[in-house]
Amino acid sequence: MTTHSRRSTNRGHGGARVSVWATTVCLVGLILAAAPTPARATTYYVSNGGSDDAGGKSPATSWRSVNRANGGPLRPGDVVRFKRGDCWREQLIPHSGDETGHVTYSAYGSGPKPLLLGSVEMNDPADWKHEGGNVWTTVQPTPSGPERLANPSLTADATRWNLYYEHGGEARGARDTAEYDSAPAAYRVRCVKPGKAGSNIQLYTGPFRVERGKLYRLTFRAKCTKPFRLFPPRIMKSGPPWTSYAPARHLRHAGITETWATCSYLYTAGVTADDARLAFFFGGMLPEAATFWLDSLSLADCATRKALVRDVGNIIFDGEASCGVKVFERSKLKSQGQYWYDEDRCVLKLYSTECPTSRYTDIECAIRNHIVDQGGASYVIYENLALKYGAAHGFGGGNTHHIIVRDCDLGYIGGGDQRGGSGTVRFGNGVEFWANAHDNLVERCRLWEIYDAALTHQSNGPRTKQYNITYRNNVIWNCEYSFEYWNRPEDSETHHIVFDNNTCINAGHGWGHTQRPDPSGRHLCFYTSPAQIRDFFIRNNVFHEAKRNAFYAPTWTREQIAALVMDHNCWFQAEGNMILLPKKQGYPMSRFGAYQADHHKEPHSLTARPGLLDAAKGDFRLAEGSPCIDAGVDVGIKADFAGTPAPQGKAPDIGAFERRR
Repeated sequence: MTTHSRRSTNRGHGGARVSVWATTVCLVGLILAAAPTPARATTYYVSNGGSDDAGGKSPATSWRSVNRANGGPLRPGDVVRFKRGDCWREQLIPHSGDETGHVTYSAYGSGPKPLLLGSVEMNDPADWKHEGGNVWTTVQPTPSGPERLANPSLTADATRWNLYYEHGGEARGARDTAEYDSAPAAYRVRCVKPGKAGSNIQLYTGPFRVERGKLYRLTFRAKCTKPFRLFPPRIMKSGPPWTSYAPARHLRHAGITETWATCSYLYTAGVTADDARLAFFFGGMLPEAATFWLDSLSLADCATRKALVRDVGNIIFDGEASCGVKVFERSKLKSQGQYWYDEDRCVLKLYSTECPTSRYTDIECAIRNHIVDQGGASYVIYENLALKYGAAHGFGGGNTHHIIVRDCDLGYIGGGDQRGGSGTVRFGNGVEFWANAHDNLVERCRLWEIYDAALTHQSNGPRTKQYNITYRNNVIWNCEYSFEYWNRPEDSETHHIVFDNNTCINAGHGWGHTQRPDPSGRHLCFYTSPAQIRDFFIRNNVFHEAKRNAFYAPTWTREQIAALVMDHNCWFQAEGNMILLPKKQGYPMSRFGAYQADHHKEPHSLTARPGLLDAAKGDFRLAEGSPCIDAGVDVGIKADFAGTPAPQGKAPDIGAFERRR
């Protein structure tokens, strides 16, 4: 692996060289934002009082839903403005701009920032049923709309079903009128040769219509002469490229035996299309010489307003007064506020000594979705938005570039089960740039109570490139990690990363810390990252208190550590190893000088309480006499989090706030 040491910029007056480069990088966001706007750019408005049938081009003709904005005719340079003080419980899926202009999502009017919630509110007593003892359960989603399949019983027109096999798989299929067992008939599939891949034997029907955002429930009865595990059927495009139209909400294999059993799955459509297909993939699963019967098939619309169709990663009670405690087995529901999500039935079970709506004034169930799903997006600006109560990421999605997240608030994010089934992994970041990412900027945002990292870029490769990513003037508190980074494998690259003038407070002091299987609490969390790395800048930051380590990179090599250009930071951690580096080198705050000498880093950084006005009340501005005043280095940032020009004195201040003189 090739590494590039920048030690010369870490010593003495080498900062001048750093400053020139950083000024250029810090202007990236400004240059992007100033890209030419197409002459026909349009502004659209969205408000709770609007109508999706309206034109959307003025506050008086505003759209009503986020979904309408997702499907709107947006072009580069267009702006979507959400009304301040309003709230939506929908996922934002942005349109991309291009080199001629960004697509911008912003606010209009007066009052609090527009609020995008990733939660389902359960405040109606009818939302809960008493299961017995002190356990209460939500209502399982049930069909409430039309049947989507023209032939649910399989009896009227067997020719609508198609059996296909290829590449070593072989099967025979037909309607079986001899199979009677509370149903008039069944469809029979006999496996001659199973093949190796699921696609080697397929049973499918269609086409039928699906509509974006709608929830569907599939039910059917099945049995087989030999037991096997059936993967959930797929709702997909009927022709090339055979893309998924509606993924199943849980992916557990169903156990099929010689006895009739009913199977049930929920799907959420990601597109509107008339050529959907329901496909069973038997290849590699249906045993050789086995006969499978399928009967009583139904695919119908379900009501979605209160449906918990994905894992509940957190419950926020009484306006953030407390949070629920997630357990992963029903038998472990033993104390007030503990809950378990039943992914097979898509219901939540909560331990409460009385009806939850009598115990709590507000119950927000955070669902495992990104609040903003920006996978594949480019040339997008988000500004003056508030994102809360989502159980995946706030801003999530892979392969992005030219993204700007500015002046946004993100709180109580994450905690959802990433894998489902028995492979439990909880996750959730505030802003994540996954996989390939470049020319992205996050500035002047507030992030708090995040299950994992407030800010992160990471990837599992292969050949991932992450570069020109800047995080500046952000305020972060009570997150498990303030900033997390890793990139794998060796053929990936990371370069020109900037983490400057951020105020990071109390890592690991958030709601999720005690619930984690791996309680950490770190400001800078750098996991194993063999990718090539260079030009990685961490300067002018406040790192105040962490449950475990303020700076964590124990699996990195000395050469990788040397590639981090770190200086003019303010560190404070009263107990434990503030810094943990390769070969388990642990440095408490009292040995900061040894860390500087051992790694030739941070000659101008300091260890002291940062001197904040009132951290307990969330006021992280610098008080008079703070050691952070005039202790920073010029990295090209001309204004602080609040817009105060910088510097106010002989040099910039450390952290996101410049104290007015």
